[in-house]
Amino acid sequence: MKGRGLAVYTWLALGYLFFYLPIILLVANSFNASRIGSHWGGFSLHWYRQLFADEQILHSAWLSVQIAFFSACGATVLGGFAGLALGRMGKFRGRTALAGMVAAPLVMPEVITGLSLLLLFVSMRAVFGWPHARGALTITIAHITFCLAYVAVVVQSRVATMDASLEEAAMDLGGRPFRVLLDITIPGIAPALLSGWLLSFTLSLDDLVISSFVSGPGANTLPMLIFSKVKLGITPDINALAALIIGVVTLGVSVAGGWMFAQQRQALVLQRQQRTERP
Repeated sequence: MKGRGLAVYTWLALGYLFFYLPIILLVANSFNASRIGSHWGGFSLHWYRQLFADEQILHSAWLSVQIAFFSACGATVLGGFAGLALGRMGKFRGRTALAGMVAAPLVMPEVITGLSLLLLFVSMRAVFGWPHARGALTITIAHITFCLAYVAVVVQSRVATMDASLEEAAMDLGGRPFRVLLDITIPGIAPALLSGWLLSFTLSLDDLVISSFVSGPGANTLPMLIFSKVKLGITPDINALAALIIGVVTLGVSVAGGWMFAQQRQALVLQRQQRTERP
């Protein structure tokens, strides 16, 4: 048994090493004074200063954040209504078609989605004269298109486990459907909406393939810029940018984990107080 346990921990350690060693090396090379990653030239913050002085990278990063924010908001609204329709309205005409359209972006290759949206924008411009050019607007519309599917799935799952008797009781007491939606349904699915928004924001911020199809001149997102730079060779400023992204993600996960740990600890303290107060 001891030998089996040692083997399990060994393979587990090798697995974590396989995943995290490249990240550790990337972060270490971001502080390397030398341009050559295989040669350590001493600790330096030169590449971080060069990164923050690069207006092209800063513009692409800000554009990506803007697109991700508006895409997440649009996808949360549309995907939320789609999830409510699939989870609450039961059987209705067109339900199968709606469920199929929601599931399609989840399983369809990004190349097909990007090409389809590109042909759509080109056809719309030829027929309606809009959009006038491909850019941030077309990228945002494309991101909303595939992100709303993820929001709809999350909201539908939440609605399926939500107690419908609360909404029925509110309507029995005279509440109108729209008021019940605002006061009962939306607060009940708020965690799912927040999860869908965060997921959509992350997917939009990380997307490369679809953005490459529907973007135009002067609308390079951060993943597109990084990909174009990496094709010419990995430079230390890209290592610094990746290290900053890793740091932001780590900080966010740490804050969320600490908040969850504090909530669980507070809940345990309240449970113990309730037990001690019982006769």
